[in-house]
Amino acid sequence: MVQGRLPTRLGLACCLLLLGGSGGLGSRATPRGPWEEEQSPVAEGGPWDRVRYEAVKKHLGAVGALSKQYWQYLACKVWQEGCGEEEEESSPGPGWSLPLVGQDYLEILSTWYCSFGKCCKTGDCRIVNNITGLEADLNGQLHGQHLAKEVVIRVVQGFLQNPRPEKPLVLSFHGWSGTGKNFVARMVASHLYRDGLKSECVRVFISLFHFPHHKYVDSYKAQLKKQISETVQLCKQSLFIFDEAEKLHFSLLDAIKPFMAHYDNKGEVDYRRSIFLFLSNLGGNTINEVALDFWRAGRAREEISMEFLEQRLRLELQEPAESGYARSHFLKENLIDFFVPFLPLEYHHVKLCARDAFLARGLPYTEAALDEVARMMVFVPKEEKLFSAQGCKSVSQRINYFLP
Repeated sequence: MVQGRLPTRLGLACCLLLLGGSGGLGSRATPRGPWEEEQSPVAEGGPWDRVRYEAVKKHLGAVGALSKQYWQYLACKVWQEGCGEEEEESSPGPGWSLPLVGQDYLEILSTWYCSFGKCCKTGDCRIVNNITGLEADLNGQLHGQHLAKEVVIRVVQGFLQNPRPEKPLVLSFHGWSGTGKNFVARMVASHLYRDGLKSECVRVFISLFHFPHHKYVDSYKAQLKKQISETVQLCKQSLFIFDEAEKLHFSLLDAIKPFMAHYDNKGEVDYRRSIFLFLSNLGGNTINEVALDFWRAGRAREEISMEFLEQRLRLELQEPAESGYARSHFLKENLIDFFVPFLPLEYHHVKLCARDAFLARGLPYTEAALDEVARMMVFVPKEEKLFSAQGCKSVSQRINYFLP
């Protein structure tokens, strides 16, 4: 047993005493009043007292064995210890089994314990892959992004269900600031891993924060490759998020190409179950132009297809530019599986974001308040004033204006 776990295990043992010591989650011991005197186990009252004593002794022995069974079940669930032990060794007796109610309580207890730290030597035990929850939250909280919803849900689900993927999943999110790229990345992390962005299986890299100076790019390359390798060794299913990806030095993108390519090295670390998300403002103007053209033609934005927009997006990203995308071999080798466009947000989308911000803080709101928040935003182009220049990025801060 690891020494660091001892205090926590003692605390859990107390919980087990409550479970097992109460007669297996059901019976109640008759309380003794403070005026009653302590009596010896066998009173001098005759054979009936001895029979009662033997019955109580047998019951206490059974309770102790049941508590041991509870402990063995919990140790197996949380620390993967004692799972192979024979159940007969800890069985309270013929006809006894771990009550279903007790199992339910232990499931809750083990989940509660695991919420404070990892339960095994790798981070894989913290993976939940809650696709149903991801779909529900994207449908309820991501506004104006029918393409992003459809692609992320379908592609991530298909990847996780594939027992032998040929390569890691690589998605590149594109669009203006505030349209939901970071929001979706956080949501993916929170539904695939119990600890979300804090999980040991998740690594977030922000270009100008983690790699600010080009003169240190060689050092950055070594550090980046080391962190990716160590993370995948800890968690076969790892998630890597690169924010402001267009500002990454092109040699950094080239350095991580092997991690995203088709896997053919059987003797090395297997990266095929990893997911890479690149978040970029590149392509935002092209996406906005398409959305504006549809609006001017009287067509709904939901008519914009993935095929139509992704082709234009690829062409823009491949044009000569100063971005790392264009200068690296990242695009030329087709390592990105999907370019996910995030459309510009309109007035009614901003109102929905404001509503969510009020609800997230438990604050009441009115339609007038939502309209007021939306009117605070800057809308472009100058003639139509159709799209929010900041998306929903500063909405949560603006509702502070309405607080007493």
